[in-house]
Amino acid sequence: MTFSIAAFDPASASWGVAVASKFLAVGSAVPWGRAGAGAVATQAAANLSYGPDGLDLLAEGMAAGEVIERLTTADRGRDHRQLGVVDARGGAATFTGGACLDWAGGTAGEGFAAQGNVLTGPEVVDAVVAAYQRSAADRVGTAPARALARRLVGALAAGDAAGGDRRGRQSAALRVWKAGAAYGGTLDIAVDLRVDDHHDPVGELARLLDLHELYFGEPDPARLEPLEGELAGQVAACLERLGYPTRGGAGLPGALEAWAGTENFEERLVPGKLDPVVWRQLRRQAGAARDA
Repeated sequence: MTFSIAAFDPASASWGVAVASKFLAVGSAVPWGRAGAGAVATQAAANLSYGPDGLDLLAEGMAAGEVIERLTTADRGRDHRQLGVVDARGGAATFTGGACLDWAGGTAGEGFAAQGNVLTGPEVVDAVVAAYQRSAADRVGTAPARALARRLVGALAAGDAAGGDRRGRQSAALRVWKAGAAYGGTLDIAVDLRVDDHHDPVGELARLLDLHELYFGEPDPARLEPLEGELAGQVAACLERLGYPTRGGAGLPGALEAWAGTENFEERLVPGKLDPVVWRQLRRQAGAARDA
């Protein structure tokens, strides 16, 4: 009922899973991961214990193929299971039980495992793999962990375009794990997005990833502009128009911080500098306020 890809990106030491299905809230069941350990996709007649149990085995240093053997050997329902695993070193393996509904199968390669069941045909997994491998040099965005997220969603979109789940579309999800990459830096979840019920879940997932990059992407140091001179005056005028006074108190930096906190752009603030992404959003809001 599902197709997915689990992957490891050595450039950023991050692991991820992307999945789509004709199933409500597939993100609540299929994707599992842990920074420094690996990632697991459990599906078909999913045994959800494969997620946490598999991660524990990966954390012990077990290779992906060994994890699959350990999990499935102990499971009487293994003929109905499907599983993709990527380990801490990027080793990957996939498993499809003999009783999984047709079409079902998977492919594992360097740093990835792609699999699916109840698909229109093998072309779905082939498209997922081809898109993922083709994007190997495509470092979209400024943060490598988010570049992995883009690659995973692109691979999912290719599988969806090739036919996807033959019963239709309903949900999709994307999760990426990297040490300290969560909002505020205290957890290891770099990206965690779910589309639980939608007519175009993969397209909606891509839209949410765009928003995630907008709000939480890391500023590109090469594109930061000094917040001084004419630019500082323009920023101050926009903030004043939006009701954030820049005279007195904490001045322009305080007003900018207050606006950014309200609009959830605080992760993109750099003292004494201005991220062009933030500046574009500020101008847009100020222009809308002026025209209202």
